[in-house]
Amino acid sequence: MSIITLSRATLLGTCAGIAFGHVAIGQSIEKVEWVGSDAPATAEQFADMWTNARVRVTYSDGVMNESALGYDMLMTNQTVVGNNASPSGAIYDENMQPIADPTAKGKPLVFETPDGTMLANIGGKIFHLANFEYDAMLADGSSPDDALGPVLPSSVVLTQLVQDASGKLTPVSQQPVDFSSVGGIAVACNATVTPWGTFLSSEENYDADARKVEADRMADPTGATDVLKGMTQLYHGNRKLANPYHRGVLPEIRVEPNGATIVIKHYAVGRGAYEMAQIMPDQRTVLGAHDGTNKPLTLFVADRAGDLSSGTLYAAKLDQQSAENGGTFAIQWVRLGHASNAEISDRVEAGIKFSDIFETSDVAADGFVETMAETDKSSEFLKVKDPTAAAFLETMRYAGVRGASTEFRKAEGMAFDPATGTAYLAISDIGKGMEEGKGSGVGGDQIRLSGMKSGAVFALPTGSAQMDTDGAAIDSGFVPVSMHVPAGLMGQDLAEKDEFGNTAALDSIANPDNIYWSEPYNTLFIGEDSGMHTSNFLWAWQPGLSAPVRLMSAPAGAELTGLRAIENLGGHAYVTANAQHVGDFDPGDNSVLLAAKVLINELWDNGQKAPLGYVTGLPGLSRPTN
Repeated sequence: MSIITLSRATLLGTCAGIAFGHVAIGQSIEKVEWVGSDAPATAEQFADMWTNARVRVTYSDGVMNESALGYDMLMTNQTVVGNNASPSGAIYDENMQPIADPTAKGKPLVFETPDGTMLANIGGKIFHLANFEYDAMLADGSSPDDALGPVLPSSVVLTQLVQDASGKLTPVSQQPVDFSSVGGIAVACNATVTPWGTFLSSEENYDADARKVEADRMADPTGATDVLKGMTQLYHGNRKLANPYHRGVLPEIRVEPNGATIVIKHYAVGRGAYEMAQIMPDQRTVLGAHDGTNKPLTLFVADRAGDLSSGTLYAAKLDQQSAENGGTFAIQWVRLGHASNAEISDRVEAGIKFSDIFETSDVAADGFVETMAETDKSSEFLKVKDPTAAAFLETMRYAGVRGASTEFRKAEGMAFDPATGTAYLAISDIGKGMEEGKGSGVGGDQIRLSGMKSGAVFALPTGSAQMDTDGAAIDSGFVPVSMHVPAGLMGQDLAEKDEFGNTAALDSIANPDNIYWSEPYNTLFIGEDSGMHTSNFLWAWQPGLSAPVRLMSAPAGAELTGLRAIENLGGHAYVTANAQHVGDFDPGDNSVLLAAKVLINELWDNGQKAPLGYVTGLPGLSRPTN
C-alpha cells in the first residue's frame, strides 16, 4: 500500500462505473491510497487486462471510501462501429479507401497497434481519438515488412461515444481522419491533448532517412526499392513518390462539434522521430521526445500562445554531474533556428532534397562536422548548405552539428507537473549512446552512464530567465534546467530470468513508455513497453514514494499504450489504456505461460485483436446531481 496525498483537488461524488457512497456535496479529499495489484500468476490473469488493485479515498470529515479498480474495453481494432464500413484499425489511402491486406482477399489491412488516445467533450459530444501505429502482422500472421515495406500509412480514427449514468462509455459512430492534405501519416505513436483542446499526434520517423531515400532513388527512380515504397504504392497508389520530408512532422487534429476534422502539420516544431511532444502551461513551450537511438531532446517556443505554426527551436546540451542512479545533469539549450510552418512546407512542396541541405564527406575533412545522430554505428561528416532547412527538416543531424547531445536512447513519453514545474521523461532503455564512451561526434560524450536495459523515468525541473548557449534569452518560463531520476523511478535488471520469464525486477518499472501526470490526483501514471516483464504493468507514483504502485497488468507480451487521465468527463473519471501486439512473448516451458498462450490465442484472435479502453473505479471530480 502507498499513500498519495491530494492537496490540490476536490473529488466529488462518483467514479466511472462505481458510486462513492456517504459523501457530502463539496467535500474535499484529504488523501488517496493506491492499494497495489498483485502481479499475474494464473493463465487467466496473464491472458487479459487484469487488476485486483483498489483506491481508498479519505474525505475532510474523516469518512473513508474504497473502490476496486477495473477495466472496461470500449472496442478492439476489429470492431466495426456505427456506419463505418471498416474495422476501427483499418488503414486508408489518400482517397480514404481502405488498403487491402494482401493475404486476405477482400479484407482491409487492420493494424493491431492502438496507441496515443484522446477522450474529450467537444461541443456537448464525447469524442475518442486513437492512433494506430504500425502493422505487427498481416491477416495470415506473416510480417508485412517484406511484402509492403517498413513504412506504412498509419491511421487516426475518431469515434463518438455515449455515456450512461454509471459512467460507462459506448461507441456509436466512427470515421477515420483524412491526412491527404498533409502527405498522410505514418508510425503514429503516442500523443497528447493540447491545452486548447486539440489532438497532437506524432510520427516516429525511424526509417525515412532522406539521405538514403535520395541515394536509392538515383538507382531506382520508381521508388519501388526504397523504404518509402509502402507509402508510394499503398497510400499514393503509385501516382507520386512519397516524400521523406512529410515524415517525422507533428500533426495536430482539431475536432469540430459535428465530427469534422482539420489537420495541420507543424514543420516549425522540427522534424524528428516524435514519440510525443509535451506542451507546457504557457501554451507556447513544447518539449519533444524522439524515440530510437542517438537522438536529441528538443525544445520549441512558439511565437504565440495556442499556435504552433511559428517559433524558435532548440536542442539540449548536457553537462553530466554524476553517473549514480541514472546520472544528474545540468541542461543548456542550443538554438537551432526560427521558422514558420509555411516557410518550411514551401521548401518541402518545392521538392527540396537532402543534398540541397548538406554536403557530405565519407571521412573527416576541413569544413565538415562529425556527427552520430540517429545511429550508433558510424559517423557522418556534414557541411551545412541551408541552415534553416537543416534546423527544421534535418533536426536530428543539425542538433549534432551544433554540438547538442544526440545520445538519448528510447526517449518515450513525457508529462508535466505544473505545481512543481517538473517535466518527466521516460527513457525505456539506458543504453547505446547513453552509455559511457558512446559519444555523439563533435558534441562529445555528454551522457556517460552504465547500462540499464529496464530504463528509468527522469525528472526535469524547469525554470525561467534561461539563456541559450549563444547567450541569448529563451523566451519561456518552462525551460528544463537539469535532469535526474527520482526515488522509485529507476528500473532494475535481473541477472537471470525468474520462473515467469521476467528479466527485470517485478516490483520496479521496466521499460517505461507512456506516462501521464494527473494534477488532481498528484500522481504520475506509468505504462510499460517491456520485453523484460512478461506482462506489462500500469503503475502509479507520487513524489516522495520509494517505489511505484502496480495498478494493472496487460495480456502477456502486450505493450500498454494510450495512457491519459481524464478526471472529469460528465462527472466520471477515466484513465485510458490500450494494448498492442498482444501475445508477443515466448512461454518457454512454463506450464502457466503455455496455458496463457492458448487463452490469448482464443481471446485475442492469435494476436490479431487489440483492446482500446479505460480503467474504472477512479474518483471523479464533478459534483453529484443528487
